[in-house]
Amino acid sequence: MAAITHPLHSLTLTSKTPTPSSKTFTKFTKFTIKATSTKNKPISGRRLTAAVIGGGPAGSSAAEALASGGVETYLFERSPTGAKPCGGAIPLCMLDEFSIPPHLIDRKVTHMKIISPSNLTVDFGKTLKSHEYISMVRREVLDSYLRSRAESKGVTLVKALVTNLDVPTSPNHPYVITYTVNNRIKYLPVDVVVGADGANSRVAKSIHAGEYACAIAFQERIKLPDDKMSYYENLAEMYVGDDVSPDFYGWVFPKCDHVAVGTGTVCSKPNIKRFQRAIRSRVSPKIAGGTVIKVEAHPIPEHPRPVRVRGRVALVGDAAGYVTKCSGEGIYFAAKSGRMCGEAIVKASEGGQMMIGEEDLKREYLKQWDSKYKMTFRFLDLLQHVFYGSNAAREALVELCGDEYVQRMTFESYLYKKLAQGNGWEDFKMVSSTIGSLIRCKIVGREMESFDPNVLAKFV
Repeated sequence: MAAITHPLHSLTLTSKTPTPSSKTFTKFTKFTIKATSTKNKPISGRRLTAAVIGGGPAGSSAAEALASGGVETYLFERSPTGAKPCGGAIPLCMLDEFSIPPHLIDRKVTHMKIISPSNLTVDFGKTLKSHEYISMVRREVLDSYLRSRAESKGVTLVKALVTNLDVPTSPNHPYVITYTVNNRIKYLPVDVVVGADGANSRVAKSIHAGEYACAIAFQERIKLPDDKMSYYENLAEMYVGDDVSPDFYGWVFPKCDHVAVGTGTVCSKPNIKRFQRAIRSRVSPKIAGGTVIKVEAHPIPEHPRPVRVRGRVALVGDAAGYVTKCSGEGIYFAAKSGRMCGEAIVKASEGGQMMIGEEDLKREYLKQWDSKYKMTFRFLDLLQHVFYGSNAAREALVELCGDEYVQRMTFESYLYKKLAQGNGWEDFKMVSSTIGSLIRCKIVGREMESFDPNVLAKFV
């Protein structure tokens, strides 16, 4: 969804303890690591073959890791010129971790305003250091670059629509990809499949991975007059209130020469256009005279799928359900899950020399992912239930965001995707402030009474 750092993200993590066509790519180190334990048989006369379905950040990152590690890799993307509707915010650490070149960044957001239902406004970001910012990118630019870089590592890009995945009945038989190119049906047998084909994943359906709730994200790209665009030069805005969304938030994010104005919801999807009109209304003075140049809508997963690995098939990114609650962040986790999955396959197959199985994927990919991020996703789920349940709770959220310690911990956790080193006394005060804000808004008892115990049970 419209991923950007979210207020109280820190509560999740605080702990004591050249253009897309440019070919100037950074080096991706090739590696071969022996799996921790395997009973797999060597592959004779060829390398392990993998198909990655979906060419977004998750798919491209998986394909790059696979090809760099010695696996013969095919990357399927049906619409290379298209772009998923997305706020386009990525954390600072992603630039170095995924070698994202500076020219892909449209805007460097150093200021953020959070506006409550009563229009109380808090400047969020006062604690950012001089070198810190949130990068804003266009998905069509980022995705194209990542696909091109994967190609440069030896990935075969197939511009085609995948229409079916035949699952073998024997562990030694291949998966067969059915795809369409220029109205011609073709087939490709492969050893391993990585599903990176989004919330409506065809790969997930093929392996009976189970259903999950989806939100819908809706945004308009609006070209503003120069004087209006200058206001959003390095500023992003987040609006909360049941007028713009009953369970999420509305946003205004700056792009290269326009802004993205949007909202999202899971519990009231038929009313998404009404919520979009509301966010447009709340920001109307700031976007007056603007022209809508593009309208976008897309489903966004609300939680991980019940099954993310089955047989020799693994799901990553939106297909796996890796979008955080509260913030709607997905780009970083998509790319990270894709790379972790690709590296896991390389490790289990010993550089593409061995056949792998379901247990290898669970051990080398799923176990590692869950140990690193499972609690983050669960806690953000908890926070969304508390702070997005009513306008009173949203007022408490915005009030709390005025605290500079909350801001510092939030940005440290978001920008660097690691545990922020908190101060014991300040942590205590932050928790006390949170409770105080909820009490002042008279929602503590009501929210706790109506709170879904299943959500809390997942966390504890």
